[in-house]
Amino acid sequence: MDLFELSQNTSQAHRILTLTLEPNDPMRLASLCGQQDENLKLVESRLGVTLRNRGNTFQLAGPGPRVKAAANVVEHLYRETEANELTPDTVHLFLQESGLEALEEDEEALDEGDVLIRTPRALIKPRGHNQQTYVASVREHDINFGVGPAGTGKTYLAVAAAVEALNQQQVRRILLVRPAVEAGERLGFLPGDLAQKIDPYLRPLYDALYEMLGFEQVNKLIERQVIEVAPLAYMRGRTLNNAFIILDESQNTTREQMKMFLTRIGFGSTAVITGDITQVDLPRGNQSGLIQVLDVLKGTAGIGVTHFVAKDVVRHPLVQRIIEAYDAFESAEEEQERAQRERRAQAKREEKDARRDNDEPADA
Repeated sequence: MDLFELSQNTSQAHRILTLTLEPNDPMRLASLCGQQDENLKLVESRLGVTLRNRGNTFQLAGPGPRVKAAANVVEHLYRETEANELTPDTVHLFLQESGLEALEEDEEALDEGDVLIRTPRALIKPRGHNQQTYVASVREHDINFGVGPAGTGKTYLAVAAAVEALNQQQVRRILLVRPAVEAGERLGFLPGDLAQKIDPYLRPLYDALYEMLGFEQVNKLIERQVIEVAPLAYMRGRTLNNAFIILDESQNTTREQMKMFLTRIGFGSTAVITGDITQVDLPRGNQSGLIQVLDVLKGTAGIGVTHFVAKDVVRHPLVQRIIEAYDAFESAEEEQERAQRERRAQAKREEKDARRDNDEPADA
C-alpha cells in the first residue's frame, strides 16, 4: 500500500508532498525513474512540479492541484512496473489519462470505472474520459459519430469494438468503408483489383485488425468475406444487416454520400462514423457530409456523438501541441476574416449613405 504523508510546510498555494512507494523494489524503482530520470523529468515538465526521490521516498513540490495530479501519476506508474517495463511513451499515456485532467477534477473522478475491449490478441483499455464515453456509446447506440483530431483513438477503438462484437457473435461481419479521396495529392491510376486499389486508403484499419486478430486470421476472414473492404461509392443500393460498419475519414464524404451511407444500415447492425472536420480534402465548394449531418441529427434519439479534443491525443506529445497551435492559428485567421468582412460591409453602407445624400434634392 502506498503511504502519503503531508509535510508541515503545506499551504494552499504551494504544496510539498512526501510519497513513499511500497514495496521497496530497486528494479521497479529504476523502471519508474527511467534512464537518467527521463520518466520523472517528463512528469515534471508536463505538470509543472519539482520531483525528487531517495530510494522509494519521493518529494513533490509545486501548486497544490498539480502536486496532487503528479502524485496520482507516480502511483499509477509504479503499479504498472509490477508487470511492464516503463517507457517514455507509457508515461505520456498515463499523463494524458490522469495527470492533466486531475488539475480540474476530484481524485474520485479520475478513478473511472474500467471499460475494456476484449479481442483475441489484445485487451484494450480506453484512456481518459472521452475514449471511455466513446466506447460506451458504441456499445449502446446503433449509430455513433467519433469526431476529433488525429491521434485520439477514434478509428482504433472502432475497429476494436468491431472485432469484439464479431468475436462474441453479436454481428456476422465487419465492413470497412472509406471515401477514396486523396489528401491534397494526385495519386493517379492504381493497378490491381478492387481491394488492392483501396488498400492504401484503409491501411490504418488493416493495421489495427492485424494487431487484434493476427495477420493470417485477418486474411482468412477477408477471403470468407467476413471482413469486407469497400469504397463508399460501392455502398449504394445495399442493405447491411447484422454487420459492424466503420466509415473512416467521413469528413471527406459529400452531403449526398453521407445520407446514402446512413440509409444503408439494416437490422442488427452497428455503424461507427469517424472523422476530423478540420481536415476536409473535398474539392473547393463541396460541403462535408460529416459537418452537415452533425447539425441535421443533433439531438436525435438513438444516435451517439463523441467529440474528441487535443488533450485526448495519445501519440507523441508534440502532436497535441501541433493540433493546439493549428487550432489557435485558424481561430485567429477566422477572426481576421470576420473583421475584414465587417469593415467591407461598413464601407459599403457608408458609400451607399453618401450616394443617397448626394442624390437628395438641395433645400430650397
